[in-house]
Amino acid sequence: MTSPEPLHAEWMGLALAEARAALTTADVPIGAVVIGPDGAVLGRGRNEREALGDPTAHAEMVAIRQAAARLQELSAQGGRAADGWRLEDCTLVVTLEPCAMCAGAVVLARIPRVVFGAWDEKAGAAGSVFDILRERRLNHWVEVYGGVREQECATLLRDFFAGHRGA
Repeated sequence: MTSPEPLHAEWMGLALAEARAALTTADVPIGAVVIGPDGAVLGRGRNEREALGDPTAHAEMVAIRQAAARLQELSAQGGRAADGWRLEDCTLVVTLEPCAMCAGAVVLARIPRVVFGAWDEKAGAAGSVFDILRERRLNHWVEVYGGVREQECATLLRDFFAGHRGA
């Protein structure tokens, strides 16, 4: 689905900044942010698989973990029971279509919207190879907006891999 929201492009700029930061650790330049209901950034992430030696340290996973922790903090400050792992009414913005692991995390975190930049024709799970985010047999469905600043996101990845193949 094409993005109707002008803020999606702006938020993608934040995710792109995270992706570029991944280049300092030789990680694949993928970045993500979780935007709260009020438009504030609740979590930021970039690929850290190489930096941490953790195969689950994808940009989306890092951002989701940070956003859930932030909501836990906010709940505690407000004197409410902590139920922050449910990222209801949040938006995940990521530079590359989420893989199956990250799409599963989105479903389990109850994130209602995902905005992504480049399509992943090899491992994408938001419509290209799989469509986990809109799988009707699951207990949560997600609105998906793909192709936001697609060229910019794809070029960052293409340049990264061209540099690695040429080395």
